[in-house]
Amino acid sequence: MTIHYHKATGIIPPLLLLLAAALLLAAWFVPGFADFYTANVFPLMTGSFGRLTSLLPFSLGEWLLLAALVFLAALLLLTLFRLLPGPSRTSMRYRRFYRAYLRAILWIAGVTALIMVLNCFIQYHCTPLEESLQGYGRQYSTEDLAELRDMIVEQANTLAEEVPETASSETVLHDPAEASRAAAASRAAVAALAPVYPRLGGYQVKPKPLYYSWFVSQQYMQGYYFPFSMEANYNDLMMPMNIPFTMCHEIAHTHGYILEDDANFLAFLACTRAQDPVLRYSGYLGILYYVDNDFYASAGKAEYRRHPAISEKVRSDSRFLSEKAWARVEQISPLPTKTVQAAADTYVDTTLKANGISSGKASYSHVVALLLEYYDGNYSGSRAAQK
Repeated sequence: MTIHYHKATGIIPPLLLLLAAALLLAAWFVPGFADFYTANVFPLMTGSFGRLTSLLPFSLGEWLLLAALVFLAALLLLTLFRLLPGPSRTSMRYRRFYRAYLRAILWIAGVTALIMVLNCFIQYHCTPLEESLQGYGRQYSTEDLAELRDMIVEQANTLAEEVPETASSETVLHDPAEASRAAAASRAAVAALAPVYPRLGGYQVKPKPLYYSWFVSQQYMQGYYFPFSMEANYNDLMMPMNIPFTMCHEIAHTHGYILEDDANFLAFLACTRAQDPVLRYSGYLGILYYVDNDFYASAGKAEYRRHPAISEKVRSDSRFLSEKAWARVEQISPLPTKTVQAAADTYVDTTLKANGISSGKASYSHVVALLLEYYDGNYSGSRAAQK
């Protein structure tokens, strides 16, 4: 019996989609499946594909996204062309080409769906990281939040004076040697957490700058984890002190910690436990305003003013972008920042809610609860480390 080649290969994309759906359903409804997969199978993706893409000097995921947009735009044009009258639109050669293009789209859709499930969507259903923290399940007061906030502000203010001025200059991490040093330090800092958080062991991918950082800046995003290329990418237009924290955050994603609050928490631990004062400073800056804003909202303006103030140096270093960088972004971009930001917020919020995160984009601030549960009122060790 002879099976037509196109019919045989045409079955594979739907099978890939069905496999992706089955794995996602298992992650949703089979207890322990997501934890087992993420702890035992997912590291193979980081150690193989992530190791391979780390060899590239650029972000493969970023260019794959661009290629996908071009591919879809071409499909739209081909479809419109086919609807127009004329003999060339109905020729056998054109119809064959169009069918081949559709088959390619189906293959890409099947492979992409499966990769996204394997490298991202399953991980949303792992046991929450907070369940391993000593204060999990406890209720914390405004006074507890005040103590956490004051400790973080004091550490940031102190470290701001210890970090060399050259380290926080706008150009420092645009130097390839400095960027490479920061990436190596961030990888080592994440790996150092493995004895406590075993999933962070194994191969550490190399963080890479995004070519289109100006577009990412308009989304107010500091970095991206691309599941289909297993890459940790960061926005290199940011103020330098944001970069080590972002590197650690994105590396945490490549180890299956897909929730944003979990990645923020682990990036904070990785940075603040490091010996390098630049990393420690970046760690405190990375979560400073999550905690500070929550405390202000909880305590009110009058009470807030009675607590240690954030120094001007810290405020300057913790900015997202400098005025000069923002001017460059607005000059390069063909779209208004408000439009890009609104679209990005909608996409992120929808993706999170579709994967069971009911709070959507607001889940980023859940890192405050994780910090309260982690310290559980004991901040003496953190203060002593800086003396």
